[in-house]
Parts: sequence; structure tokens; C-alpha cells
Amino acid sequence: MTPTIDTATAPPELDIDPYDTPVLLDPHPFYRRLLELGPVVRLKPYGVYAVGRHQEAQQVLSDPECFTASGGVGLFDIRKPGEHRPPNPILEKDPPDHTGIRKVVVGIVSPAVVRGWRAQFEQEAAEVADDVLERRDFDGVEQLAEAFVMRAFARVLGVEMPRQATLAISEMSFNRAGPFNALRAASEQRAAPYMDWYADSVRRGAMRPGSVGAQLHDAEAEGRLPPGTAEGACRVLVRAGTDTTIAGIGFALHQLARDPAQWALVKADPNRVRDAFEEAIRHESPSYTNFRTTTREVMLGGHVLAADTKIGVFLGAAGRDPRAWEEPDRFDLQRRPAGNHLAFGTGMHSCLGQMIARLEAECILKALVSRSASLQLDGPPAWRAINQLRTLDRLPLRVTPE
Repeated sequence: MTPTIDTATAPPELDIDPYDTPVLLDPHPFYRRLLELGPVVRLKPYGVYAVGRHQEAQQVLSDPECFTASGGVGLFDIRKPGEHRPPNPILEKDPPDHTGIRKVVVGIVSPAVVRGWRAQFEQEAAEVADDVLERRDFDGVEQLAEAFVMRAFARVLGVEMPRQATLAISEMSFNRAGPFNALRAASEQRAAPYMDWYADSVRRGAMRPGSVGAQLHDAEAEGRLPPGTAEGACRVLVRAGTDTTIAGIGFALHQLARDPAQWALVKADPNRVRDAFEEAIRHESPSYTNFRTTTREVMLGGHVLAADTKIGVFLGAAGRDPRAWEEPDRFDLQRRPAGNHLAFGTGMHSCLGQMIARLEAECILKALVSRSASLQLDGPPAWRAINQLRTLDRLPLRVTPE
């Protein structure tokens, strides 16, 4: 008999802290346990729910009537004392408030607009790729992914992005979405000298005329966006167009460098770099988890969930769910997961910057692949521990020019 609210049981408990540094550096044992234990679990260390399976993850992210974003997309409820702050106008509002805002922003970064950036992105990607080819040995994170993305996206958004300040603010932002742990405290200390720059960088006067950021502020001044929305939208686009994109490009480089068969596929057809990026972010989601809050007592996966309780969607686990993917631990360019993975989210809160990320990844990966005879690891990669972001810290690579 199918359970109802009255007959369903509470989810099983999982006594693992997903924010322990060893877990953040290698989350896959945690993912496997989360996937095995059930469609939804209760994370004992925080008293919140968690899902890892693809079906339930998609359900939580797509149903604002049962799972609201208004409590914030991080671990703690931003409506309650201790964590209270204004919601981000893009990420942390539900329909109908969210609908009108998103429509305006999507118009500013529409597919046609993003396609118009291709020629400039390709030129900048060529220059960055030529630089690493001269070096032969290089760090795929700092000298390729970061070098290209911070240059290309900063220009179209209209925001100056000095590397040290940008990385410090980024880590603080992602760490603040997690618990009050040592990672969060250290990142807040590192970011402290840059807070004034961060506040000023997304204001109207700091934007280059005609840029995406300037257009967002124009829309707010014209009344098409509510007051205060432009700055919040710029912050979201910075993260969507930089941090997670850098991570995804790093993941693709890592897999291509370690697997000659996959490298051979993109060498035979450099357009396959698009598949490489999509499979990379399916295989290792840059967004570690995305939270919602139950609006009432609800059913999920045959279990009853309490009202007004956080639920985390672990996107990296959903990308490795064997119910959704055949041999999910294998990186395989033949898989072509675009449109099916959840690395960009889904539904009304799917990533606004995903078209930008895809274009950035395609341009820089294609520039490197088309100029290189081979790409190999030049040492073990290192991961960076951040509460809500999965990313490489270093990726030593060796390239041989054509």
C-alpha cells in the first residue's frame, strides 16, 4: 500500500557531517552512503534533510509550493535570528515575485546576447591558450581557467575582478552558505580587506557603460526591477559566470588529461569539448549543495518531512545516481548528459548564467585542444575545501603544441 502522510515513516538518519574538511575534499564516500540509504535522509549533525537521488533532487528544486527558496539556499534559514539577512532577489524568491525579476534579467543575458560575445571570447581564449602553450607546464586552474574566465566575463559584466580580491570574496560567499566552521571563519578573515571593494564593485557607478551590469542598473532605475535588485543580480552572475565555471573547466581539463581515449575524441572533433564540459559537471558538480525549506509537512520518497525544515540537494550525488546514469562514476564523452544533469539546477531557479558558462568553457577548451597535440597530468591535482563549492585548487598539466 502506498504510504500517506498519516502512515509514512520519518527518513533514516545519516550521522555524517558533509562539511567536515575530509568530506569536502573527497565527498564521494558520503555521496554513496546518501544514495544507498534512501531517497531522503535526515542529517543528524544539523537536523536537516538531504537528498542525493536524481528524482527527488529534481522534485525538491522544482516544487516551490512544498520546498521554498525564501529561507535561503544555504544551510541556515535566513528568516530566523542569527542568520537573518535580505534574500537574494534572484536565488531566494519564489513565484510570483521571482518570475518578473527573472524575466528582465534573462532578457539582458538572452541567448542572442550571449552568442554575440563569441568572437571576443574566442580571441581572449586564443591568447590565454597561446600563453600556456609557451609555458608547456602550467596550472590548469590558475593559468588557464581562472586567467580566461576572470578576463572574459569581467569585461561583459562590466565589473573589475582582481584575482586575489575576487577569490577571497568568492570563498567567503560559498563558505557562508554552510555552517559556522573553521573554513567559514578563515574565509571571512581573508575577505575582510576586500569588503569595501566588493560593495563598491557592483554599484551603478562602477559598471562600464553598456555592460550587463550597467543594463541591470538601468532596468532598476526605469522601474523594471525592484530597488536593490541590480546589485544582487550582479553578485549572482559573478558566481554563475566565474567560480562554478572555473571549477567546471578544471574538471574537464582533469579528465581529458588523465584519459588518452577521451582526449582522442576531442582531438578528432574539437566541437566535442561541449560534451566534455557537460559530462565534467555531471561527474563533479561545482555546486556542492542547494537548500530549500519545507513549507508544510510533506511527503518525499515515501517519507514524511516536518514543516519549516531545511532540505539540502546534493547535486554531486545526483550526478552519480545509478538510477539516472549507467556506470555513473565513469567519465564518458559518449554519454552527452546536457539537459539531464542537475549541475545548473532545474526549474524556475535554474542557473541564469548557464549559457555564459557553456560559451566560456567551449571557447577556452576548444582553443587549447585545437592547438595541442597532447595534454597530460604533470603531478597530482589538489582540491580546495569550501563549504558550498566543489573545485580544484591546483591542476598541474603538461601540454605539447601541435
